[in-house]
Amino acid sequence: MSRADGNHGTGSTADLSGGPTNAGPTRNRSNASARSFGAFDRAAYALFASRADARRHERDRRAYRGTNLPVAFDLYLARAYAVSWLLALVVGGGVVAVGLALPPAAIESVAVGVLERVGRVGTGALDGVAVDSLQVTRRSAVALSAVVGLLVAAAVRWSAVYAGGRYLRWLSAARRANIGRTLPSAVRYLNVLASGSDGRRAMLRRVADTDAYGETAVALRKALNTAAMTGNVDEGLRRVARDTPAQDTLAPFLLKFREHAEQGPDALREYLSMESRMLRHQQDRDRRRAQGFLELLAELFVVLLVLPALLVIVVTVMSIVAPELSAPVATPLGAVTLRALAVYGSAAFILAVGLGTAGLVARLRPPDQHVTYRRPERTVDALRTATTNPASASVAFAPVGVAALVAAVLLGVDVVVAFLIAYVGYAIPVGLVAVRRARLDDAKDHELKDFVHAVSGHVNLGRPFSAAVEHVARDVDLGPLNADVADLSMNLQLTTSARRGDADLRTAALDRFVDRVGTPMAEQTVGLVVGALDAGSDTGVVFETLQSEVGRLYHEKRALRSGMLVYVAVGWTTALLVVGISVATSANVFAGFDRLSTMSELSGVAVDPGAVDLARDQYRVYVTTQATMLASGWFAGVASRGQYEALLHSGCLVAICHVVFTAAGLI
Repeated sequence: MSRADGNHGTGSTADLSGGPTNAGPTRNRSNASARSFGAFDRAAYALFASRADARRHERDRRAYRGTNLPVAFDLYLARAYAVSWLLALVVGGGVVAVGLALPPAAIESVAVGVLERVGRVGTGALDGVAVDSLQVTRRSAVALSAVVGLLVAAAVRWSAVYAGGRYLRWLSAARRANIGRTLPSAVRYLNVLASGSDGRRAMLRRVADTDAYGETAVALRKALNTAAMTGNVDEGLRRVARDTPAQDTLAPFLLKFREHAEQGPDALREYLSMESRMLRHQQDRDRRRAQGFLELLAELFVVLLVLPALLVIVVTVMSIVAPELSAPVATPLGAVTLRALAVYGSAAFILAVGLGTAGLVARLRPPDQHVTYRRPERTVDALRTATTNPASASVAFAPVGVAALVAAVLLGVDVVVAFLIAYVGYAIPVGLVAVRRARLDDAKDHELKDFVHAVSGHVNLGRPFSAAVEHVARDVDLGPLNADVADLSMNLQLTTSARRGDADLRTAALDRFVDRVGTPMAEQTVGLVVGALDAGSDTGVVFETLQSEVGRLYHEKRALRSGMLVYVAVGWTTALLVVGISVATSANVFAGFDRLSTMSELSGVAVDPGAVDLARDQYRVYVTTQATMLASGWFAGVASRGQYEALLHSGCLVAICHVVFTAAGLI
């Protein structure tokens, strides 16, 4: 649960060993340090480091202070400028080389086409220009290639420098969001530690060494590293509060923490207790706001999925009475009709909406309710855990999807249908493993709540922690958690003697228990026990807080699950609605127009027979409907439990859609 401290400075200049300092924008460096620079960094620093002092990069400098990059700002900016010039030379030189390689006639035709288009869309400025008499010689071709190359190089250079600044702002925004999510839990941990005998430096160190607190822990590590160099914790907290991107959350907390710590331990405990309650209320407000945004997102999702499907049907019907929709249009991939562009463009749009919406839903899910599965490094272990670990299953079942694709192609199945069959053969088994694992995790979290309450009862009776765990492991049936608790009890027996290093053994035993359980709730609750007991905190306070924390987390998990089921229903309802509309239209409306086209001479109604191709139109509607199934399944699955369950929902919807279209005789 701990990792080595990173010594990342926040200054604006770099020493030539590659690490940042907190000095001003000086350029004097020693030759011994310069030798540790790479050749590229030395050249870039010598040429472009002075650009860091320009006013145009003030915004980038402020964004840099909110990142945690291991290089100083002037070195980072020098690298960005060097890369921008290299890209500009390569791309611009390539454009010039292509222009020189083309014959003047080809350049002349391109120039004529551009001038003609400008004349058509312009305001008549080229009316007197004899475009047809334009002639391009070799000399003018070289000059034109050079001008175009310079323009392209300038655009590439500006874009690369701008992208470097945008990257800094993106990193700063990501850190600010992570701090906002992890600060409430870190403050609750500090509140428990405040009941112990540790000083504020030791309290901050315990939070900083806990990876579960993300960028909040990184910020505290930076404060402690600065304190180690300056000898003053207050200075470290002040610098981090000045440079952190979370100016509305972490910065005021650090300054008030420093102020109350100077007033004494009682004032600090009172402040941390009040701050933990306030941050909890703020976190609840943020979740309610995210829930409101999710409701709006679900409504928009339904509209964006239903409208393209209706558009395809309308365009197909309109093409019968509007032959212009069947006119071919030249594209880089060949000539296609406007109707085909509308159909396949709608399918691509639907898939993009599905991916984007699923990503937004995943970001709205609270991080303490998100489970990340890690695949074992060894292939044998990955195959062995394929039925219990979705990450392993995603690799183990890949050959199933490939085999299904090959078999479908060999049987002469359409390419799109073959890929859908392969997707179903891969997605459903992986999704089933994910659901099975999620249910096991839910059962463990339910029993973990009972385990914490049982241990707390024994501790309140005066038993040591290891003895309390032993009693619970022997006397309480915890279902799927029995094996994990028994393992914890056995490992804790190694810490019963009062020898040096027992705290480390107890920490290792609890860390092993967290890894075996493998749920976010276990990491948050048991991790709180580890540091609090090591800090000598009052055992009754620790387990009272632990009971409150585990109950709160379990309640939030159940409430989130219940709330998300609504959006699962939205995804499935939208998908089934589109299937019904598509099948009804393909089976009745399209068939009616097909009969009308064959009887147009007898009925006297002028219908172009080439505008109606029943098999083609039904196939295109099928493709668009399947795209809707994928998008709806991704939305529903991510709303339910995450990316792996999205495979299950989308695979099931694709299979249902194919069965319905096949049963109706539409494909």
